[in-house]
Amino acid sequence: MIQTINPYNGQELKKYQEDNSKAIEEKLNNAQDQFEQWRLTSYEHRSQLILKVADLLRQNTDDYAIKMTREMGKPIAQSRSELEKCAWLCEYYAANAESHLKNEYVDTDHFKSYVSYEPLGVVLAVMPWNYPFWQVMRFIVPALMAGNVGVLKHASSVMGSAVLMEDIFIDAGFPKGCFTNLVIGSKAVENIIKNPIVKAVTLTGSKPAGSAVAGTAGSEIKKTVLELGGNNALVVFKDADIEQSVETCVAARYQNTGQSCIAGKRLLLHEDIADVFMERFKTAVKDLKVGDPENDETYIGVMSREDLAEELEDLMNKSIEMGATLELGGKRDKAFFEPTILTGVTKDMPVFKEETFGPLMAVTTFKNEDEAVELVNDSEFGLGVSLFTQDVEKVEKLVSRFDDGAVFVNAKVASHPALPFGGTGISGYGRELSHFGIREFCNIKTVVIDK
Repeated sequence: MIQTINPYNGQELKKYQEDNSKAIEEKLNNAQDQFEQWRLTSYEHRSQLILKVADLLRQNTDDYAIKMTREMGKPIAQSRSELEKCAWLCEYYAANAESHLKNEYVDTDHFKSYVSYEPLGVVLAVMPWNYPFWQVMRFIVPALMAGNVGVLKHASSVMGSAVLMEDIFIDAGFPKGCFTNLVIGSKAVENIIKNPIVKAVTLTGSKPAGSAVAGTAGSEIKKTVLELGGNNALVVFKDADIEQSVETCVAARYQNTGQSCIAGKRLLLHEDIADVFMERFKTAVKDLKVGDPENDETYIGVMSREDLAEELEDLMNKSIEMGATLELGGKRDKAFFEPTILTGVTKDMPVFKEETFGPLMAVTTFKNEDEAVELVNDSEFGLGVSLFTQDVEKVEKLVSRFDDGAVFVNAKVASHPALPFGGTGISGYGRELSHFGIREFCNIKTVVIDK
């Protein structure tokens, strides 16, 4: 049985009977049968159904949001925002998928030559709990618009959201089998990847999970896309607009109770402005509304699981033992973790080197641009970096020196339907979103015609 629990009060929400091997096989066979029909549908038809999904998300926002909040502790206002972003994603691909995948004609010595983008088939998605709807939607929407079908292995802690999403697509008019939820645990994933029906795999999660999935898929010669988290830096140069930078950095770190791969986890401050920045930053963090995730005013809720809060506490304590200073917060009560700030962080400390998945900011200072670049790149991760300055032209020249998959200037790193999303290093490979993302699970086919 798979059990979902409200992390805020510890109460059981529901139990789900896991799919046995027969049920899994039936679902995969149905997905394959549906793919043979779905791949022949027009972009116009696909767009109409995707737009119906967007309508359902907006019409039922409150109902869907409370499900999400109760399963993983996300503040309710942020759950609503997540659903709106999903609807936006639907509208983007409904409008742009056909142009993203149109034939590209190439001038060669042949009578006619072009590149076409054709669907691969059944794509397996292994998804995490921190954005229960968004992580799944940014996979399934472009996959369906490209003519693929998808099967989902969601995090067990948000199985209710997974079941709900499959129902939403069916209610929108998608044939059963276009988007299929598998009620399974992690142990079942390996055999599903090996099933010849599955043609590709996408995973958002931890490095160990990504390594395991990529290893199995690699042995079967199947395409993978991996998004494996980040240790993003927020770099505040001495000429930055302090007020704007503080506001953005607070949101970058503490949104979703800090449980985001693209959260700004390392705050790098130029030494000339560090004191004034920290004074205002601490005040802003203290002012964050902490409490019941179902309260509309709450900004910091509860972490998704108690063991995750314990891991964050351990990273914090080890760093303090190595010389970091606890400036704010630091207390844990089961799955609740106070908004926390550590200063005096050095690059050998766990909170600098590892991904702190929760409401803890690690603060370091730097003397010049070269040192800032060195500190940002001193990480195995490479998802994104934010730079804060009023001299945009000067800082833009630094962009190519950062190893990350994204550089945002005077803004927090965020995903956008029209922009590719993904990282380097142990943050993974491949891209989601934009025209790059929809093409990841396509057969990029060369077509040559001579008379």
